[in-house]
Amino acid sequence: MKKLLAVFAFCLLPFALSAAEYNAVLVADMDTGKVLYSENANDVNYPASLTKIMTLYLTFDALEHNRLNLDDHLIVSQAAANAAPVKLGLTAGSKIKVEDAIKAVAVHSANDVARVLAENLKGGKEGNFASLMTQVATEIGLSKTNFENSSGLPDDDHLSSARDIALLSMAVYKHFPQYWKYFGIKSWTYNGQTFTNGNRLLGSYPGCNGMKTGYTNKSRYSLVATASRDGRNIMAVVLGASNKDIRATTATRMLDKGFAVARGEATPQNIEYKVQSPKIVETKVQPQIINNVKPAAGSTGVQFGAFSSRAAAETQAAKVQKFTGLSTTIEPGPNGTLRVRTNGLSESAAQNACTTFRSGGGDCYVFH
Repeated sequence: MKKLLAVFAFCLLPFALSAAEYNAVLVADMDTGKVLYSENANDVNYPASLTKIMTLYLTFDALEHNRLNLDDHLIVSQAAANAAPVKLGLTAGSKIKVEDAIKAVAVHSANDVARVLAENLKGGKEGNFASLMTQVATEIGLSKTNFENSSGLPDDDHLSSARDIALLSMAVYKHFPQYWKYFGIKSWTYNGQTFTNGNRLLGSYPGCNGMKTGYTNKSRYSLVATASRDGRNIMAVVLGASNKDIRATTATRMLDKGFAVARGEATPQNIEYKVQSPKIVETKVQPQIINNVKPAAGSTGVQFGAFSSRAAAETQAAKVQKFTGLSTTIEPGPNGTLRVRTNGLSESAAQNACTTFRSGGGDCYVFH
């Protein structure tokens, strides 16, 4: 059982940086939780696409607890297809594999795919997912964060701070190290199109291995950048930089200073501020945090697809009966679709039914 450090030490260093070039910065040791330098770390800012770190955090939790598999396919709603750019350009009614969805969000910061994940993980409603994001943020220990959507698209009530973003990023690093690799992908090809990660430090800063960029008109340019050298793992958070160059340059200088302090080559001032310890301290998220990760028998269901015609839905229902022996209902879905579902199963029965159906070449996902 690993714990995030209960006390963060905010230690001021003599940096020669112009605060007018950004809103807030923070440098931390990711293993100890010690903050090596910060400016305006508790000030509220718009997080923009840094929001997607939480979207992926909850996706990783679903994978860890077998509510999703990397090879599962997720249905794209009309609302997701209509998301504002940046996006992958998915069409309503199409499907995307979970692992591709993760890459689309981590590398391309696709707003449509973030919404696909949100809707599939939380009953088809992004607002419900955003509420869950805020709930889990509080459980992790974030104190000034409120999420209104899964992507970070502009909303006056969608807020966070450099301190909270650092703690969230550290939670991903601590709780789901097996999925950390997705934040370090430099480029990714999907349907013949190659997308390049917006984090300039990947490939240019020695040891950089992640993590996420963000931009809206209100938030300006933000970045979480992480790097590993000589067994030390350092994180830099930059919020509200005035342009991409300043974002990258500031993150580079922060990481440099962080490694210098970690090596003992720079001495921070002896100033410390104690902040709230995270409540999630296990390798896996506590079940009660993620809205009944292990639901009681009878509260789980399986969706075997959504179709534009009743004939197609009835054909799918017959296929489900053939391969699993389960009866299904055909329920109205969003945008006029018809969903083929089995409700009222135990968690294990739902997982087994989905596995059995996939073995016959079908697609499905478990919902709660």
